[in-house]
Amino acid sequence: MPSNRIEKLPEALEHPIFAKIGQIADALHLECFVIGGYVRDHLLGRPFKFDIDIVTLGNAIELAQALSESLEGHPKVSIFKNFGTAMLKYKDLELEFVGARKESYQSDSRKPIVTDGTLEDDQNRRDFTINAMAICLNADRFGEFLDPFNGIEHLEEKRIVTPLEPEITFSDDPLRMLRAIRFASQLNFEIDPVTLKAIAAQKERIAIISKERIVTELNKILATEKPSVGFGLLENSGLLPLILPELSALKGIDEIEGMTHKDNFWHTLEVVDNLASVSDNLWLRWAALLHDIGKAPTKRFDAKNGFSFHGHEFVGSKMVYKLFKRLKMPLNDSMKFVQKMVLMSSRPIIISEQFVTDSAVRRLVFDAGDHIENLMMLCEADITTKNPRKQRRYKDNFQRVRAKIQEVEERDRIRNFQPPVDGSEIMEVFNLQPGKEIGILKEAIKEAILEGEIPNDYEEAKAFMFKKAKSMGLKPKQDV
Repeated sequence: MPSNRIEKLPEALEHPIFAKIGQIADALHLECFVIGGYVRDHLLGRPFKFDIDIVTLGNAIELAQALSESLEGHPKVSIFKNFGTAMLKYKDLELEFVGARKESYQSDSRKPIVTDGTLEDDQNRRDFTINAMAICLNADRFGEFLDPFNGIEHLEEKRIVTPLEPEITFSDDPLRMLRAIRFASQLNFEIDPVTLKAIAAQKERIAIISKERIVTELNKILATEKPSVGFGLLENSGLLPLILPELSALKGIDEIEGMTHKDNFWHTLEVVDNLASVSDNLWLRWAALLHDIGKAPTKRFDAKNGFSFHGHEFVGSKMVYKLFKRLKMPLNDSMKFVQKMVLMSSRPIIISEQFVTDSAVRRLVFDAGDHIENLMMLCEADITTKNPRKQRRYKDNFQRVRAKIQEVEERDRIRNFQPPVDGSEIMEVFNLQPGKEIGILKEAIKEAILEGEIPNDYEEAKAFMFKKAKSMGLKPKQDV
């Protein structure tokens, strides 16, 4: 039953572009509406949404072209004839035009068979009631609010509900299952129980969705204030084992001979939330999500020490590459960054629990390079104990590590350093051709600096080079 609480929303149309579109639509004798996310976000009081969906009863491409001709600079219209849609960018706005349509689907594809339809048909095909609300742009009905599925009530109730039967909605376009979870995470809404049950029933349909589309939704969930909401729903609906089985495999607690271990899945989600509260770096959030994935394949038990996960960081970093490749994520520096964070995720923790030596800190800073701060944030996010005394101790330990890092950095300039004596100088001094001796000498100098045997200084490094070269039977040119 349509909502009668709001009849008009002219305040949503204060931007001059809406009146302009309405005038052109009137001249073309087209009914025209703004629909979807813009309307939803206006009613929620969220920041102005710059990507705006316009639906018209008729030729959307013609409307977009006419608008372009009337605007300063005549912005380019991108036309997608197969879909009957058009897009144009004007200043800070991104406007998408689509003709009202109805859709039907085949079981093996999420690409619909599209035919012209009414506004009601177009609203029926929308994913959720909160995205089916529309406002008329025509002059005689300017600001008229159309809400056939009580979307405004669902906004107030903070509920995600589908306009039509949810199982049909999700079977037609399985991406909507991820979108439901993403909206629940973004808006802090609950998914209607019937709708959530339908996601669980249709979860296998996710197989027809491209990996790229899936990752886009995962990224949006990770970018939310509390990503655990979305990933918890993914797990509880049964979607997560189909998308990220490596993560789902961490769920559960084993007990053998009275010994247990923590549930690494829910622990991981706590870590991600902790990290999200201090950093909006998407790839660092991915690192938090994946930092323990090596624990499932490395889990072992012995009667004396209980459960262990030896080498899980190394195994996990290898798994990152396979996971990124499977999901068709970028195999570039972003992936390498995630790998590095996973590989090094325990290093500061180990140092913090022991006496902090200069040598250990130098190696940590050298290996982490410019990512040392990201690594420290990840490790601090890994503190999930509920014991106040332990939590305080862990935090104090990390503060000592941070202080030591600053001290070592200021004194030794270790971050991203190269040995003060380079390979070409070694070859020149000892009259050498490229070979293993140069690598051995460079490595020896680097190790001497990291161990604190010599300072990170050119003259000291050169003196050490001569000493080491002598032990290798190498003589400088002048002594030959």
